[in-house]
Amino acid sequence: MNLFSKIALYAHVLRWRLMWNRFNTHFPPPDFDNPKFMTAWDAAGLIADGAIVGTSGIGSNQRPSVLYRAIRERFLKTGHPRDLTVVGIGGQGGRGIVPGTVEELGIPGLNTCLITSHTEMFKAQLRLAQENQLELQCSILGAITHILRAQGDEGINYIIRDHTGAGTFVDPRTGGGTAICPPDGRQFVEVTEDGKLKYSLPFIDTAVFNADAADRHGNIYFKNSSVICEGFSLPKAVKRQGGKVIVNVGTLVDEGYDTNFVPAEMIDAVVYWPGTEQTGTVKQKKYWDFFTVNSRTSTEDALARVRQINAILKITAKRYPVDDVLARLATRIFAAHAHAGDHVDIGFGLPEEVARLLYESGIMKKLQMINESGAFGGISAPGIFFGASINPDEITTTAETFDRLYKRLDWAILGALQVDSRGNVNVSQRGKGAMNHVGPGGFIDLVTCAKNILFCCAFGEHSDVTVQGAKLRVGNPGKVKFIDKVDEITFNGEEALRQGKKVYYVTHLAAFHLTARGMELTHIMPGIDIQKDIIERSSMRILLPENKEPEIVSEEVVTGKDFSFSLS
Repeated sequence: MNLFSKIALYAHVLRWRLMWNRFNTHFPPPDFDNPKFMTAWDAAGLIADGAIVGTSGIGSNQRPSVLYRAIRERFLKTGHPRDLTVVGIGGQGGRGIVPGTVEELGIPGLNTCLITSHTEMFKAQLRLAQENQLELQCSILGAITHILRAQGDEGINYIIRDHTGAGTFVDPRTGGGTAICPPDGRQFVEVTEDGKLKYSLPFIDTAVFNADAADRHGNIYFKNSSVICEGFSLPKAVKRQGGKVIVNVGTLVDEGYDTNFVPAEMIDAVVYWPGTEQTGTVKQKKYWDFFTVNSRTSTEDALARVRQINAILKITAKRYPVDDVLARLATRIFAAHAHAGDHVDIGFGLPEEVARLLYESGIMKKLQMINESGAFGGISAPGIFFGASINPDEITTTAETFDRLYKRLDWAILGALQVDSRGNVNVSQRGKGAMNHVGPGGFIDLVTCAKNILFCCAFGEHSDVTVQGAKLRVGNPGKVKFIDKVDEITFNGEEALRQGKKVYYVTHLAAFHLTARGMELTHIMPGIDIQKDIIERSSMRILLPENKEPEIVSEEVVTGKDFSFSLS
């Protein structure tokens, strides 16, 4: 990326940062002689007290920011709407920093129940939950999206799963279920008589979401949206309940803009606001085409742009040479067991470094990449753009995506907060109390669907591991993440083995493989002392492979010199 391009992106971020808290909730509707077009303030007035509000989108994608602000402003001025239950699949909060998210509703009396799959983004709601002013419910992404569709298609508010969530914190037999605060609150999961898990939700009576465009009749289009998510299922679910569907759009178009649309008869209010975003920092009216299937931007240019934005915002963690070492080992292990044509989903954090190597090596062209938010093909967008994909081949609904994932997912490459002696993984809880809850997002569905699972994480939190020549050295080991028993089970190792899954764990120091015997140490980085750096520092029961020593990782993996791989 040249200097001019970098300056342009700095200016782009600066404009966004200066304007990110400016929402005109009284922006006048277009002169279409159509009463469905109204201001955000008026649209917020359609929401009844005690409404069950369904949202769509994931992360910074598909946020109806001006509507969230209008609901907040109207409540503060009039006391209505109040006592709202908010239901959504993804973490559309702003971590207590970014305005225009679901956190706009996080004030006492306005939002009194939140049901979602990924909780840590909603700092305002987590604070209310910790103060016993909000009911916090955490379910799983795949279940939520399928129930929302079932409400619209079948008029039922539940689904039943054979294995999904079994042995994890959402399973009432082994964990606390969906109730986070209060822990003895309502349950939206139960065990059926034949031992399956039945997930449920309240019936949605109000929909609030964002889309690319509307025509003068009120038809809603997603042609240049970065995601669709629940954009089709929510209106159907709400209309079955005789409720209100409110949509925020960023552009106005002629009828026939796209063949795939939500018809106007399903829409009660359309709020046009030129500040509406396609995704974080990007206005819908100036959308980035590489987040759509209509891209003319090269993948290289698109990656350079999104990485630069994340670097400016410091959204993604700074990566060091030792992280490249972990990624190279993880990539080599993946390549040794994967095959051309495999369907692969890659998560947030260190797994993104594996995605980078798969792309740079050309191997990604031989794989079917999937983003659980609904994008097939392309590369999952990192950082603030997570949930979107760069140059995808197809964008579909989240429900359709999980239909396909449950039919076939060969690999899930994911992160971990803790790992234990049974191969269990915690990604859903950082510590005690609501403020430390994370939630699984789509993690539980993905590890249920996947035939092979590769976890990538540090061996110790805040550890100091450096590359010195062709060896690694441990300074401060940090708080070891590989322990005897995880604080909360988000992935159950024994259940995975019963289902015949292959499970691998890669760290900066070593790699492990889950077997019927337990956690076997399979690879050790050069310079790392097995006894001193691994066994003595970890309370996890570590087994050495039968009849052989762990493989010493080759020099080219550490240095990157002459590093290459190919699929098995």
